[in-house]
Amino acid sequence: MARPIKETPVLTGKDARRFAEKMANLKPESKEEKEAAKKVYKKFKAIASFAL
Repeated sequence: MARPIKETPVLTGKDARRFAEKMANLKPESKEEKEAAKKVYKKFKAIASFAL
């Protein structure tokens, strides 16, 4: 039987400020990072088999 999902905790204080700052100053992904992610995605997609 599945466990109930807990509520998401609320960020406060320094954690909230740090999170807001990071969200306001997102850096774009480099081409190398995008290509690496696509390569891994294609690899997993090739080996995945879901029987429904």
